[in-house]
Amino acid sequence: MSKESLAANSREIAEKESRVRKFLKAEGLNALVLTTQANFCWFTCGGENRIATGSDLGGASAVITPRAKYIICDNIEAPRLEQEEVGAQGFEFKTYNWWESSLADEIKKLGKEHVAADSPIPGTKLVSINPLRYSLTPQEISRYRWLGKQTAWCLSCTCHEIEPGMSEHQIAAVLGYRMIAAGIVPNLILIATDERIEKFRHPIPTDKALERYAMVVAGAKKWGLVLSATRIVHFGTIPAKLRRKHEAVMRVDAEFIAHTRPGTSVDFIFRKGMDAYAQAGFPDEWQQHHQGGATGYAGRDYRAKQDSKEVVQPNQAFAWNPSISGTKSEDTIIALPDETEIISAYGDWPMKPIEVESMIVPRPDILER
Repeated sequence: MSKESLAANSREIAEKESRVRKFLKAEGLNALVLTTQANFCWFTCGGENRIATGSDLGGASAVITPRAKYIICDNIEAPRLEQEEVGAQGFEFKTYNWWESSLADEIKKLGKEHVAADSPIPGTKLVSINPLRYSLTPQEISRYRWLGKQTAWCLSCTCHEIEPGMSEHQIAAVLGYRMIAAGIVPNLILIATDERIEKFRHPIPTDKALERYAMVVAGAKKWGLVLSATRIVHFGTIPAKLRRKHEAVMRVDAEFIAHTRPGTSVDFIFRKGMDAYAQAGFPDEWQQHHQGGATGYAGRDYRAKQDSKEVVQPNQAFAWNPSISGTKSEDTIIALPDETEIISAYGDWPMKPIEVESMIVPRPDILER
């Protein structure tokens, strides 16, 4: 897939502008300021305002009015943004010297009343536009497929390369190297080995050395899109207890995925997963960790619960992550109108087909080495 085929096109740009301007009209607003990395990347069709990976905010803002759109940034960021990110998208640049002004000052200069923003800015109303992002455009789906394929490859290579005796930090370094070399930002890397997999649901890497098996978790980010996936590798014969648990968690994950279809209520999907936990003999394990939910330009736009009111939108991305102490199953999917596509299940990983109501859902098995 060529880089050009993943770039913004006029249809995607027009679609994003239409969604925002309908939002402005519905909310009685004259302008919307988008500064978070998630919303800036979404509106600019993959343009990056990122400077620090550890911040939700970027170094530039997109400002949309009923008839115009601007990029507001300081003189440090303007050249890169115009030359490498959004220069061909029809924005008017409002650039200020970093030592003389600020974003709030520049917004005042626009002379607009009733201005909203996605982050706290003096003189603006704080709003959320997350629902505008839920239905992915065809271009976003293409970008997401690229990210899914590349991340799956990075995970597979990592699990085939690591060896007993390596520390969790060293395993994280292998995965991080693979991702960065592919042009992907490691948004999250969790590594657990052996007994730490049973103890902790969010295992940040430590100096502990790998003995028998490892869980490798990737949160990958590119063009603002976030992809989540987990893989497990075991050295030697997989114990019966672990095998039973993983069979169960694959079954739960398959239930979640099979029922994630446009128009389906999220609480219904959640209950299907809970039923699967109980039928597999692990009725209380879901209480030890959230089960995932909607994704796209955030790790999770929202987490599914028993009382979730949301409904799956056409072309919306989800990442379910059921876990049972010692194992986990996770991939990123898109609820297309005619199928639910698993976009991070690629490569030479051993997959197991799980049948759910006449649908076959392939889930990642444990890699035995």
